[in-house]
Amino acid sequence: MDEVEVVVAHSERATLRVGDVFLKVDADQARIDAEVEAMALVPVPTPEVLWRKPPVLAIAAVPGTPLGRLGEPSTASPAVWAAVGAAIRKLHDTPLPPRLGRARGLDELAAELDVECELLVTNGVLPADLVTRNREVAEAALRPWTPAFTHGDLQIVHVFVDGDEVSGIIDWSEAGPGDPLYDLATLTLGHEEHLDDVVAGYGTDVDLDVIRAWWSLRSLLAIRWLTEHGFDPTAPGCEVDVLKSRM
Repeated sequence: MDEVEVVVAHSERATLRVGDVFLKVDADQARIDAEVEAMALVPVPTPEVLWRKPPVLAIAAVPGTPLGRLGEPSTASPAVWAAVGAAIRKLHDTPLPPRLGRARGLDELAAELDVECELLVTNGVLPADLVTRNREVAEAALRPWTPAFTHGDLQIVHVFVDGDEVSGIIDWSEAGPGDPLYDLATLTLGHEEHLDDVVAGYGTDVDLDVIRAWWSLRSLLAIRWLTEHGFDPTAPGCEVDVLKSRM
């Protein structure tokens, strides 16, 4: 019998791997429903759904290897990063999903950011000047945008490549209408050296200042959650280092 590997586990959800099968356990059925619906709609490679029995979704492993990991150098070539950019453009050009989620409003996002910044400083998690500077940088992301079909959590580890091609994109539970530049920022978080390659594949309509703003905004919003769920945003190359790079 194959070993059971815990891929990720926290209080909201867990993912286990048994051989070539991933078992996603999620108490929020809406997230599972969104993931299955999104994978059926998008024009990029996704895992095959094997079966569903709430609260578990079973999917097949995709071929290839992750594009990289946050905090580690990526060995993928510029051509591969450009291919990922092209795949993301296909996703963003797809008609908006009829039922998947909603984009957060600017006022809602700004309010959430202000709360997190205050908590980071009040609780002594980060120095005030670091938070203040990145809150200023993040402001550029708080502008009107045209919603696109976005992945919503396009971390580098969620993109698999095989040779020079994208072989699969996983974890679609946050898919729905959103800012397309947020996807590009999430993908390149901590891998700024590959941003030009991604943009070369993605094409036009890319404001690099907004992508950099999303790096700050995403990191500021994520640090407390990551810490509370057993992750380390202070690890080399991760969220705190991303914030320090804006100073």
